[in-house]
Amino acid sequence: MADDRADAGLNHPDIASEQPELRFRREIEEYYLPDQLINAILELGEIPRRSVVSLIGIGFLDIADYTFLSKFLSPNENQAVLDGLFTALHWVLKRHGGYLNKIEGDSMMFHYGGLTDPNIKRMSVEESRKYIAREIFYTCIEMQRVCALFNRANDSFLSEGADEETKQTLQQAFDIIGFLRTNIEMSDTLNALFQIRVRIGASIGEVTLGNIGPKGAKQWDVIGLPVITAKRMESTAPIGGLRISEDLYRILEETGIADAYYDRFKREAGALFSVFKDITKDELFKPGTVQLKDKKNVQFKAYSVQVSPGLPEALSQQVELLLEKGEQGADKIIEFLQYYRGNKFIIDSLEKLLLKKRVNLRKDDLLKIMSKKKYDAHMKTCGSDTKKTAVYISRSYSLYRLFELIGALQDSIKFNVPFETPLAEFPGYGQYLSQEKAIIERRYSLLDKSVRQNTYFYNVLFPLFFRSIKASILEYYSRKTKVAPELKKAV
Repeated sequence: MADDRADAGLNHPDIASEQPELRFRREIEEYYLPDQLINAILELGEIPRRSVVSLIGIGFLDIADYTFLSKFLSPNENQAVLDGLFTALHWVLKRHGGYLNKIEGDSMMFHYGGLTDPNIKRMSVEESRKYIAREIFYTCIEMQRVCALFNRANDSFLSEGADEETKQTLQQAFDIIGFLRTNIEMSDTLNALFQIRVRIGASIGEVTLGNIGPKGAKQWDVIGLPVITAKRMESTAPIGGLRISEDLYRILEETGIADAYYDRFKREAGALFSVFKDITKDELFKPGTVQLKDKKNVQFKAYSVQVSPGLPEALSQQVELLLEKGEQGADKIIEFLQYYRGNKFIIDSLEKLLLKKRVNLRKDDLLKIMSKKKYDAHMKTCGSDTKKTAVYISRSYSLYRLFELIGALQDSIKFNVPFETPLAEFPGYGQYLSQEKAIIERRYSLLDKSVRQNTYFYNVLFPLFFRSIKASILEYYSRKTKVAPELKKAV
């Protein structure tokens, strides 16, 4: 044996010491480098040193309000829950054949198409376009639904072929969630406040794929406007929902995917007896314009997509628990109302619950805060009787309608720089400067007015509107906590 090792050169001290290091290097590479990327490069036969342009479907996912959720967990528990959640989400991605580009903190980026997607190799351009749109869309939908199952420590989304490491990682997270939810001292609070919810955004388009970064720190990545658009979709997506770009929606519509999803969603909502059973296609794929204040108010069209057929009822159950948690619960309810104020089905369901629990929403005050002119007009109609006016407004305005009004008021104060037609010819220094002075002063006057309106809306009107609702919730909680001790005394 010694002679054999000598013939192979393995007894040489340099080579002998190198073998463990090489094995360890391979182990490191296998542990940290994605299999899809390695397999794609091996099949290519060389490292792709030049960037290529390719059609890609990109998705971004972010955990909403995770700072708040993390307060319930120790650092080790935090990591275990995050590892479990990302394992569950990655399982969805792998099942569809998608590529996990990166995880940063409590967010992740993934995509379909390009070098790392073996499914498009034998497809035509049109076939790959439809495939990428379908897979990125349904992956986003399924990720949201898996997140809901994860909250309940339910691994029914796993197939029988799941590996042991995946099962073990999920089980560690489920053990923590299960303990928190069944702990007698914490279960009520946790069921009310601890809900992992994610927002997802997606887009499609041509991007540049390549090796980004300096030597020794290269990363295979994608860059381009569709990536930026997908991130914007995620950052403005409703919690528990999905926002997609106009380009992606257009493909879903052209290929019949949008209609197929609408039919499926309606069937599922009907089976759950959800109010979503009456949703229209335009409400399921709700068009809108997203405006980014940090990007000079740039606007782009997008579609907000409903994902969970039972979401209104699930949120109502959670809000019912939150009503019993005092100010902390009231703050979370207000967050929900602000997040979902554009969703008629959810707001109507929450208003129905609040009325059932006898939370006295003073809609006359809400209208007065928003529009004293409208309130005064109703007062005049009701003969200046404040009680009759309050009843009339309560019957005439749903909570959703009031949210529509405050949304319209918000839109009306957005400032847009007026378009100025450039001069055809330079008229001379004096005339040119005089005209430019007039343009600048006119713009300043408009900007000054807009700034004052914005300041008042966001610092007075908007917070006061929701403080009125919060006060009604706290009034309910105060009334109930005062009644409870009296009942105990009577017993």
